Order: sequence, then structure tokens, then C-alpha cells
Amino acid sequence: MDTKAMALFLADALDKKKAKDIVIIDISEKSGFADYFVIAQAGSLRQVAALQDEVEDQLAKEEIFVRHIEGRGESGWVLMDYGDIIVNLFTEEQRARYQIEKVWKDCPSVDYEPAAEE
Repeated sequence: MDTKAMALFLADALDKKKAKDIVIIDISEKSGFADYFVIAQAGSLRQVAALQDEVEDQLAKEEIFVRHIEGRGESGWVLMDYGDIIVNLFTEEQRARYQIEKVWKDCPSVDYEPAAEE
């Protein structure tokens, strides 16, 4: 699975777990440490932890394992380093605080449309 496909796969997995405001940012031209950020928002601290578990579970099925994790669900922010992809999970308050999209505003977003609700 190439990195863009992996980013889209993660966005889809997060969407299925009811993450909100999912954004994929292509940072490959501006960053030496990764190609994509996948950013998602949770409605609660408990959901941050559930989203983290989902990301780990889905990628483990593909035999892709997290290199490093920063933050904790209880803090309202988790960063998961998968090498070429960095996953950031936030509560609404922490997302507003860190403003990652603003910091990387000169990088293009990848088109991602959440699946229609059934």
C-alpha cells in the first residue's frame, strides 16, 4: 500500500469510528520527516482512545506497526508516527489549541469524502 492509499485507508477507518472533520495534508514537499498528516477530531476523551485503538488495529492487519506514540487519550491529543504518515487525534479543544492545519496551510490537502451515513 503506498502512502497516499494508506492515508486514505486511515481516514476511512477513522470515519467508520465516527471521527469528525477528517483532514489529510500532503506535507511531502515541505517535510523531511513524513509525507502525510491524517488529522481527526473526537467528541470525547474516550473516543480519542478508541480512535487510537482503531488506527493501530487496522494497520496491524496490514502488518504496519506504529513507530512511536506521543500524548494520551486522556490529554485530548495523540500523535501516532507511522513513518511516512503521522496521525493526529484531537478533542475539539486541543485541535483548536494546536492548529496543525494553520501551521501547514501552504501544503495541499488530499481530497477525502467521508462515506455517506447509512
